[in-house]
Amino acid sequence: MRLKLVFVSSLIAAVVGAGGAIAIILFVFSSLSPLMKPGAVVFSTFLLPFVATLIAAIFVYRHTARRRKLQAALTTIISLLLILAAFVLASIVTSRSRPNQPQPVLHAT
Repeated sequence: MRLKLVFVSSLIAAVVGAGGAIAIILFVFSSLSPLMKPGAVVFSTFLLPFVATLIAAIFVYRHTARRRKLQAALTTIISLLLILAAFVLASIVTSRSRPNQPQPVLHAT
């Protein structure tokens, strides 16, 4: 097996797929309310990781001689896990923390 090819192509697919979708979500939409309404841009954010994973799996399938199906399946699974991890990490990084409540001022009487 060519594990380096599987891992590198999975990593590239995850960076392109998740990175592109995250960039579209963060920079095109000012708020997340347009994501609730179906549209072409919203559909592209969901389609981009799928297409990147599919292209990576096809690439690995075409560039290996033995165990093609296994390596293509491994590429798909690894890239989807990396994409999911990137989405979780992006949601953690971009989440808003609770604002600090000001302490009450006690006046001496």
